[in-house]
Amino acid sequence: MRPHVPNQIVREYTYAYVAASPHDGAMDSLIMPEVSDKAMSIFLREVSDRHPDEFILMIMDGAGWHKAKTLSMPDNVALIFLPPYSPELNPVEHIWDSIRENSFRNAVFNSIEAVEDQLMRSLATMEKNPASVASMTGFPWIVGINLNAR
Repeated sequence: MRPHVPNQIVREYTYAYVAASPHDGAMDSLIMPEVSDKAMSIFLREVSDRHPDEFILMIMDGAGWHKAKTLSMPDNVALIFLPPYSPELNPVEHIWDSIRENSFRNAVFNSIEAVEDQLMRSLATMEKNPASVASMTGFPWIVGINLNAR
């Protein structure tokens, strides 16, 4: 006998922006209403403001809003882009997998606000657990990068 699992078709969207440090498990996130150069610029500024004394090297895929010419770049942030069609190289993909598996499995929500509330709780829980974030994102090739080597 098959289990009954409710489903729904959704035509509303919300977006989570996440930056995670594989080295120490620090994680910053924002929930935004859109993906755009403007929203990405807000996120980059937020991460920069949360870590003003650090130089942040962010690894990203090639999404249009990641590479937009109008992107506003803080002075303490630099971007490195992954090769096309290689999501398996993106450390943050493991965070998305964990959120989908642990916070949204077989869940039906009555509104986009309920989805955002659940997403916010999930992201906040992850931000409070740097050991878990580091274990999910800490690929050996990333943790071993020496940025001071010339």
